[in-house]
Amino acid sequence: MSLAQAILEALDSLSANKLRSGLTVLGIVIGVAAVIAMLAVGTGAQDAITGSISGIGTNLLFVFGGGRGPGMQDVRNPKPLTLQDAEAIADPFAAPSVERVAPLLEGNFIVSAEGEQTTTNVSGVTPEYFPMRNFLMAEGEAIREEHLLGRASVVVIGPELAETLYGRREGVVGETLTIDNQPFRVIGVWAPKGGGMFGSEDDRALIPLTTAQARLMARRYRGQVDMLLVQVVDAKSVPQAVEEVASILRTRHRTQIGADDFVIFSQQDFLNTAATITGVLTVFLGGIAAISLLVGGIGIMNIMLVSVTERTKEIGLRKAVGARKRDILIQFLTESSLLSLIGGLIGIGFGWLIAFVVERVSIASGTPFSPRIGLDAVLLATIFSAAVGLFFGIYPANRAANLEPVEALRYE
Repeated sequence: MSLAQAILEALDSLSANKLRSGLTVLGIVIGVAAVIAMLAVGTGAQDAITGSISGIGTNLLFVFGGGRGPGMQDVRNPKPLTLQDAEAIADPFAAPSVERVAPLLEGNFIVSAEGEQTTTNVSGVTPEYFPMRNFLMAEGEAIREEHLLGRASVVVIGPELAETLYGRREGVVGETLTIDNQPFRVIGVWAPKGGGMFGSEDDRALIPLTTAQARLMARRYRGQVDMLLVQVVDAKSVPQAVEEVASILRTRHRTQIGADDFVIFSQQDFLNTAATITGVLTVFLGGIAAISLLVGGIGIMNIMLVSVTERTKEIGLRKAVGARKRDILIQFLTESSLLSLIGGLIGIGFGWLIAFVVERVSIASGTPFSPRIGLDAVLLATIFSAAVGLFFGIYPANRAANLEPVEALRYE
């Protein structure tokens, strides 16, 4: 029996029981669509997270100190990072791989304006912070050196915070808001940046570092900062810059070997961690979706067993007129494979549709998210669905092929 003949006979047999064949195909459709949609969502999440991390700046190092950094080891009497540390790292002779340094003070405060209030992150920054983090101003201006020297009561806010406090994102420059019951004048609103590693980048407020030290966080040691952002001259120099920064801090903090009271992260460290987490999540989602594909395969086996029982006399007649065991085996395997393959092709379309709906919903909800359907996911789902049809069709096909012609002809 040729392959073309086997396919034609399989299509003829399946069309004789359209409803049953359709329901069987539906199980595979759901399974394949679920696999493709889940892999697309997982891949889209990975793209969104890594894109967000990459968008925070170029060639950045994040230096945490004083025992407050993520993943820091236990060190006795850890010394905090200070403005003097930032100045030492910014010295081109001590750290030639470093382009600029931006110290930060951070805290959560109640921010209010025009009868509205919210609790959000407020950061004390220097003018270097804005180019390092790729902030583009939608209106107004960023914090300047004059604001730093004069400890000015000025603030630059994100578009989400402007929307929350004023009900608009434009025309807020010159307005007044209060942070921890202290008045500040809005001098700028930055362009939307989207989500970040530590929450939304657009629901924050930035004030001069000196103002934060003197007015909002005066209870802390004057020269202390929470974190240092270090921009490296180029991507190739990141490892060298890490060594230079670590050497400067070890010398200044007089720490013992292997007992650093600071930790340095690069963007690549965050990207690798995010990629690992989202990769595991994608595999997990794909594995759950594959269960439905397995259920669809069991449905195929069930239907094929019923078909063998119903067509026992037909099988006996075929064998009586010369059909070989291999012909019967190929016939039933072709039917199960066609069911699976048809379901896989339809499932690919439904998977794309689900991914498209998810993208539209995310855009409508204000959190743009783009599920990405890769060729590997389509090939994986298609090959897996065909393999499911073959695997779950082997037992029914083998059972049909092993029927004795005489007993099959006598079957009622």
